[in-house]
Amino acid sequence: MSIKAEEISNLIKQQIETFDSDIEVSDVGTVIEIGDGIARAHGLDNAMAGELLEFSNGVMGLAQNLEESNVGIVILGPYTGIKEGDEVRRTGRIMQVPVGEELIGRVVNPLGQPLDGKGSIETSNTRPIEAPAPGVMDRKSVDEPLQTGIKAIDALVPIGRGQRELIIGDRQTGKTTVAVDTILNQSDQDMICIYVAIGQKESTVRSTVETFRRHGALDYTIVVSAGASDPAPLLYLAPYAGVAMGEEFMYNGKHVLVVYDDLSKQAVAYRELSLLLRRPPGREAFPGDVFYIHSRLLERAAKLSDAKGGGSLTALPFVETQAGDIAAYIPTNVISITDGQIFLQSDLFFSGVRPAINAGLSVSRVGGSAQIKAMKKVAGTLRLDLASFRELEAFSQFGSDLDKSTQAKLNRGQRTVEILKQGLHKPMVVEKQVMSLYALTRGFLDDIAIDDILRFEEEMNLWMDTNRKELLNSIRETGKLPEEADMKDAIETFKKTFLPSEG
Repeated sequence: MSIKAEEISNLIKQQIETFDSDIEVSDVGTVIEIGDGIARAHGLDNAMAGELLEFSNGVMGLAQNLEESNVGIVILGPYTGIKEGDEVRRTGRIMQVPVGEELIGRVVNPLGQPLDGKGSIETSNTRPIEAPAPGVMDRKSVDEPLQTGIKAIDALVPIGRGQRELIIGDRQTGKTTVAVDTILNQSDQDMICIYVAIGQKESTVRSTVETFRRHGALDYTIVVSAGASDPAPLLYLAPYAGVAMGEEFMYNGKHVLVVYDDLSKQAVAYRELSLLLRRPPGREAFPGDVFYIHSRLLERAAKLSDAKGGGSLTALPFVETQAGDIAAYIPTNVISITDGQIFLQSDLFFSGVRPAINAGLSVSRVGGSAQIKAMKKVAGTLRLDLASFRELEAFSQFGSDLDKSTQAKLNRGQRTVEILKQGLHKPMVVEKQVMSLYALTRGFLDDIAIDDILRFEEEMNLWMDTNRKELLNSIRETGKLPEEADMKDAIETFKKTFLPSEG
């Protein structure tokens, strides 16, 4: 069979025309040192800070230190399979996490990978974990309340949508309970919640998720968990992953609540990373930029202007104190960044005052702007009254015969403390809170025995649901206090039916 020269030349021309000359250029480095979750690699001259890098066994790393001769990489996963001489390749992508509606109801790690055994998360949207906070012109004043369902918070230290309110206290003083109850109370508030668990035992996270599921809160909640057994980089990244997921909703005009439980453990993880990367330690052996890791996280909470969609991201950071020392390094850092703090005191907690909120040291720098008018009216002087009661109580222990006005103040103070107590996972709607505080501040509880106060409140709420539903609806819909005469009539009518306990 003879092939003509013309056919051969045509074939060669055809192949030349269809020849694809794309060359893939990728930066590849070599691991020169590995240990304790940190790798150093040579040859990645063009790597960016915060870039994702891929090791030859598929494990990902994050470029942190960009030095002249090498790159310091924190490894996001098991590092035992990586050894000296292994290849490490640039991905060209800054660290990012999957975001979107598909994550709601799921438990994920800080890389957005599912931990709940419900299969993969089908979302193509991602956001970088580090992003600039909205500028001043993109924000507006916080003017909308975030109802926590906790009387002591909504009345004394109200939180607004877009605010950053620190929750601070020793371990085992009910900090997580405050966050869980606040999330449970968002069921009908059109709010998406993100609970970031940092450095907690997996069993603790599991029981928190179970609480959410039992109360139907998983329908609007994402749980991001970096457990105590996870490597330090994941604990450091967890809050940034949580806020990136929240920003996706905020920039789409929705309202988001992000809980960071807790930032003390994130700071410890960052300290571990810093020392392994040989960054200089600062005060109390914490790196000098530990303030910066928290400020650039919390500045991303905002109430966006109407031009930007009017969405909001509210942050509730937690910080654990040692023996109530709120003047330590990390507590003072975070206090200076946030718009107020709720201080939970162990003495109050152990004496049965739960939530154990210290009214004197707790403050909200948004204040009345984050309350409905009805609540502002009934809770106006409550915080000052409570703080002065605490001083008076301490003073009255030394004197036996007190004048009538002092006794009346003590009497009212004891009832205030009692009415602000609340059971576990029992958030209360705002209209019922207003009724309880109205009864307290207008003197309807002054002749009720202290042991009967909470029963009085519970029975009054049930009675109002049945007999004066229109009053509750009016408070909820208008945000204003109904006519004084109607309020007094309702409470007096109920009071006639209330049976005090014997003895």
